[in-house]
Amino acid sequence: MTISKIIEIGPLVPAFEEEKIVILFGPTATNELREISVIHEFQDPPNNTLSKGNTLLIGKQAYIIEEVGTEANKNLEELGHISIYFRSGKNEVLPGAVVVSPEIFPTITVGDSIQF
Repeated sequence: MTISKIIEIGPLVPAFEEEKIVILFGPTATNELREISVIHEFQDPPNNTLSKGNTLLIGKQAYIIEEVGTEANKNLEELGHISIYFRSGKNEVLPGAVVVSPEIFPTITVGDSIQF
């Protein structure tokens, strides 16, 4: 299990609640990306941690990973970046995204952990 800590929440993150999307980025994110992202920092580097059927824990809310985009693990490892969709869709999952269930937007607080 890979653990990360939320260190910053961009001011525009709540605007994505209606769309049920959270954008994660590591601490090297640009100022523009910080506006829309949850910034997190890994305790240990991830290594192919995103797999269909695994659990994703954000704070105290547990999710099951339903789909993993083709570039999601690479982006997470290199940039700390993935887009998490808390909704299912009929379209193909984007390369840097994961789809999780249940379809509940998480409560996100600085200092919370993310466990992959």
